[in-house]
Amino acid sequence: MSTARIAVLMPCFDEGDLLLESVASVREQEPVEILVIDDASSNSRTLELLERLEGEGVTVLRQPSNAGPGAARTAGLHATRAEYVFSLDADDLVEPGMLARMATLLDGRPEAGVAYGDHQEFGDGEVLRRAPERIDPFRLLYVFEYPPAALFRRSVLERLGGWEAEGIRLPAYEDWHLWLKLAEHGVQGVHVGPGVITYRRRLHGDRLLTRARKQHRSLYRTLRRLHPALFAQVGQHRRASDLSTRRKLLYPIVYGGRPKFSFEHRIRVALERHGLRISGGP
Repeated sequence: MSTARIAVLMPCFDEGDLLLESVASVREQEPVEILVIDDASSNSRTLELLERLEGEGVTVLRQPSNAGPGAARTAGLHATRAEYVFSLDADDLVEPGMLARMATLLDGRPEAGVAYGDHQEFGDGEVLRRAPERIDPFRLLYVFEYPPAALFRRSVLERLGGWEAEGIRLPAYEDWHLWLKLAEHGVQGVHVGPGVITYRRRLHGDRLLTRARKQHRSLYRTLRRLHPALFAQVGQHRRASDLSTRRKLLYPIVYGGRPKFSFEHRIRVALERHGLRISGGP
């Protein structure tokens, strides 16, 4: 039985050599349980590296069929026992020492269910994504501004059913679904601090989110269907939000069910490089 207080869940589907970089990025001064969940990879290089990692002592959980990262993470949740759980895609990198730092924050904040920070995007684009300092249901109703990689209290994940969505597949939107669950159950979050980067998110053309943007309207309708009570209380959440009046007006216009076009992400990255920012959503 593991004595680590932190488990890292790493879903992997044909990531190849990027998987080794992600595993190597987990560098802490305390034991960390790393679980790679192979989501039915077929790439020969990935399969070779999975065997290599097993030979080096990394635990690999193999899924019988490809069910997506949400199901893979939830399977990993059930296969680990650490008090805190960090979700890290197999093409991303966690900053050294940040897992322990977030775990210590949660140790001191028993009322909080998740610790998170800002994150750096790199690869096809490069920008610092600043996360809201608290879980704001109003923002979440329109756009996902929180880091997909965060440290969750296991008891909260188990109570909410992890990333599962009633058997519905939400490609690249599983994280948004989970944070909507956190919001509707009143779970509190703790931010590491402004400008503190907890992990680095790799942008590249094959990323699942790139393809999912084309299905945004349909996926957003599914999120609304899965969280009817939260969406029904939009007025209450708007009043409670700490957003400025201008941004409260802009969110329903700019985000929500409107289709996402491929050029929008590039424009937003360019604006943010010049300090112009509406939000940090997908």
